Amino acid sequence: MCTSADRGTSAEGRSEGVLRDGTVATLRSLPYDDPLAQYLVEAVQQEYVQRYGGRDAAVVEPAEFLPPQGLFLVVEVDGVAAGCGAWRAMPDGAAEIKRVYVEPAFRRRGVARLVVAALEESAAAAGHPEVVLNSGREQPEALALYADLGYRPVPGYGVYACAPGAVFLGRRLDGPDEEASSWAS
Repeated sequence: MCTSADRGTSAEGRSEGVLRDGTVATLRSLPYDDPLAQYLVEAVQQEYVQRYGGRDAAVVEPAEFLPPQGLFLVVEVDGVAAGCGAWRAMPDGAAEIKRVYVEPAFRRRGVARLVVAALEESAAAAGHPEVVLNSGREQPEALALYADLGYRPVPGYGVYACAPGAVFLGRRLDGPDEEASSWAS
C-alpha cells in the first residue's frame, strides 16, 4: 500500500510512489489533450464499452483538467504508461475524480490506489474540501477500492444522476499538510 509518505514530488511536477510489489511508479501531470493522455482516455472508454455497452456520455473539456481548476495524471512504470486519473472542479466546490484507469498488465499492484491518493492530495492542496465520483455496478474492483479508501454514497449528479446501476461516492478531504503535493501550484 502506498501512502503519502511513500511519495516524493520533484520540482518538475513528477512524483514517485512505490507499488505493492516494490516497483517504483512515476506520476506526471499532462494536459488532457496530450497524445498519451488521449491514448489512456480511449483505453478507459473501451473498458466502459466492454462493461456497460457504450462510452461514457459525460461531457468533458480538456481545459477543465488544467491546474489549478483540475489535473490529469499519468502513471508510468519503467517508462511504460500504466494508468491515469484526473479531477476537475465542480460548481459546488468539490473536486470530481474522473478517468481512473489501469492498464490490464499493471492491475492488482496498487496503481489505482497511488493515482487516487495523488489526485486527492492535489484537490485538497487546491482548496477542495471533498472529492466525488461516479462509477457503476459493473466495476466491482473500483467500488471495493473506493470503499477501502473511505468513500461513502453521495447524491447522484450529472448525466448519470438517475441511471440504473450508477454509483455515486464521495469523501471529505483533510486540509493540505506540509508534505502536500505541488501538483496544484
